[in-house]
Amino acid sequence: MKKRADHEPGYVLHTYAYKETSLIVETFTRRHGRVALLARGARRPRSAMRGVLLAFHPLRLGWSGSAELSNLMQAEWGGALQPLAGRALMCGFYLNELVLRLLPREDPHEALFDAYSEALGRLSAGEPYHAVLRSFEKRMLTELGYAPLFDRDALSGDPIEPGSSYAYEPDRGPVRSSRGDLLVSGRTLLDLAADDYTRTETRDEARYLMRALIGQRLHGQTLHTRNVLLELNDL
Repeated sequence: MKKRADHEPGYVLHTYAYKETSLIVETFTRRHGRVALLARGARRPRSAMRGVLLAFHPLRLGWSGSAELSNLMQAEWGGALQPLAGRALMCGFYLNELVLRLLPREDPHEALFDAYSEALGRLSAGEPYHAVLRSFEKRMLTELGYAPLFDRDALSGDPIEPGSSYAYEPDRGPVRSSRGDLLVSGRTLLDLAADDYTRTETRDEARYLMRALIGQRLHGQTLHTRNVLLELNDL
């Protein structure tokens, strides 16, 4: 069955060299999810696509094909963002790697696409990276069917108490306890639920907890960008 899309909002997640002059482009699109496209001749010096197929910039894409790898026919600017730099750039690569590793191909998630676009805008605007990353991680887990529980005890159903300690069980949620592999304070859980990362303790515990929850869904895969950011104590 032949597939075709025109003027589809999307972003470049990653590109791979293909033969001498072409590229395989991994994209994240709003209505089609993650799509791999073949950009024929895109590496030629005079190719119109050469300066367009860049990460972190909103694009309008068009493609056609009957195989798993469709031909990219159109790539145009779909808007403008301040270029990411420094830690914000590394955070952008981390977001891209999350989408590449966790989102199956051709599985549309329009809400996640909008969250990704919002996250890039916030990074571009210089917002605190920890708030941007935690918010996106939460949305991604929710969209994939693994919504984390932060506002009540998974065992009793009682509201989280800010002064108590909880053991977080990845497949269930927080259980009031002073022992466990993933211990977090009730205050941190409530801050996570509210996307409030003003407390240093919340930022540290939230990073530790979300790293574990994401790691469970990766099934042993290593995120290369996370290793770099961990060295900078940023993730």
